[in-house]
Amino acid sequence: MQTHKAKRVEITIEKIMERRLTEALQSADVTGYSVLPVRGGSGRSGSWSREGQISRGSGMVQVICIIRPDRLDALLEAAFEVVESHIGVVTVTDCEVLRAERF
Repeated sequence: MQTHKAKRVEITIEKIMERRLTEALQSADVTGYSVLPVRGGSGRSGSWSREGQISRGSGMVQVICIIRPDRLDALLEAAFEVVESHIGVVTVTDCEVLRAERF
């Protein structure tokens, strides 16, 4: 089966910034993404968990996009405008997809 090169972008950001990030992605013509809750983790500031948090706006989410390589720069520029001044991590990895026309 033939596969096609793509980029997988994962953006982990504070839940409260989710809407601003997805709006920025849409303005960069990125219409396909998934948003997942992040239950906990560990980073520079140590371990953390969603457990016991009162507000639904607290915690982190991960926004995952799979795009064509030629669209990567526009996505990263839009995402960085949101992530730059907030807690967040952006990763980019190579991947392959089966139906290139969907990306």
